[in-house]
Amino acid sequence: MSRSVEALLALVEALGGVVRTARLVEHGFRRTTLDAATASNALSRPRRGWIASENADPLLVQAARHGVVVTCRTQAARLGLWLHDAGGLPHVAVSPNAASGRPIAVKKHWGAPLVPRHPDSLVDGIENVLASLAECESFEHGLATWESALSKSLVTIDGLRGYAWRPAARRILERAMPFADAGLETYLRERLRWLRLPIRVQIWIAGHRVDTLVGDRLVLQIDGSHHVGSQRTEDIRHDADLMLMGYHVIRMSYTQVMFEWPTVQETVMRAIAQGLHRPR
Repeated sequence: MSRSVEALLALVEALGGVVRTARLVEHGFRRTTLDAATASNALSRPRRGWIASENADPLLVQAARHGVVVTCRTQAARLGLWLHDAGGLPHVAVSPNAASGRPIAVKKHWGAPLVPRHPDSLVDGIENVLASLAECESFEHGLATWESALSKSLVTIDGLRGYAWRPAARRILERAMPFADAGLETYLRERLRWLRLPIRVQIWIAGHRVDTLVGDRLVLQIDGSHHVGSQRTEDIRHDADLMLMGYHVIRMSYTQVMFEWPTVQETVMRAIAQGLHRPR
């Protein structure tokens, strides 16, 4: 393998594994070098005008091949954002000049993007991802993913306010908070809004954060899969500290919040009816 081909391979990998041919030419590579690399199967051509390495993400290769952009739930998952459920068809943004050919099993998002896409883009920017999610998911599910993006500092509330959102996204933005640590905390807060009590998330009490504080004294904690071993021991100690300080603690599991919400809600309602959310 020639040094020029080796340098080409290194650049393609550095640029994400799937690159427009025009970008490689701009970096000084001759088209004869590109032809030599594809002829030796060191690189492939998913579509005219695109080059891919052997180690390229198959999803990005397919996006280049069909002229689409990865967006919505699929890109949110790639960014590590919280989603209500995993799996399903890939979500892609489709432009009027998308490549034709063999149909692919995807969820297509049509229409102009919130933020213009560069011709090199195979994945959507975070603002376009959130815009698609707001239209594609239920309000509760979309809000949880938006708050996950805020929690990871991928976006800010002030920054998001500068865009011309559609109605579904504007509604989410009005209610979004930057402090929710996981999607379940979003669900908890939104599902208890009707109580018209102060509900605060991720606040520090007795040296640790609590998931949700209802009123002045009712602490709601959600136990995930990591609440075992030393973490569980620390949780028990913190619960004792909270109770000695006059707080009442209700712990619930992921399964309860996701699949047994009526039971959780009834427990919280009974606690409030007994005044456990107020100082004593």
